[in-house]
Amino acid sequence: MSEPYAGDITPTQAWKILEDQPNAVLIDVRTAAEWAWVGQTDLSSLEKTHSCVEWIRFPGGVPNDGFITDVRTKEISQDVPILLLCRSGVRSQHAAIALTQAGYKTCYNISGGFEGEHDDQSHRGHKNGWKVDGLPWIQG
Repeated sequence: MSEPYAGDITPTQAWKILEDQPNAVLIDVRTAAEWAWVGQTDLSSLEKTHSCVEWIRFPGGVPNDGFITDVRTKEISQDVPILLLCRSGVRSQHAAIALTQAGYKTCYNISGGFEGEHDDQSHRGHKNGWKVDGLPWIQG
């Protein structure tokens, strides 16, 4: 039995893959509200951009039943490394599994996500994640 997806990687490992593999892509599966208010990855120094495809719809918090179709509209090859990012690594893990089941070959979940897991005070942004790792991001 094969794994349900390629596995979990840290944000720093994700950056290295994006840096070393020109065909690797990042898909941010958070909501439109998170992209607008919390910030997004900045891959411009790698001469790349990321794709945004909601796993859960905003508003409403309902699953995006068209997730796979939405990813397909991005015209991402099923053979390239796909790195999936959400707030903390939960939604992106589900997305990695779904894309793998849909035939995408190498789907990674970025553990810790963009903001990271809760710390002892139930706050994000202090324990792990893209921002905590000091990776480039923008807030618009």
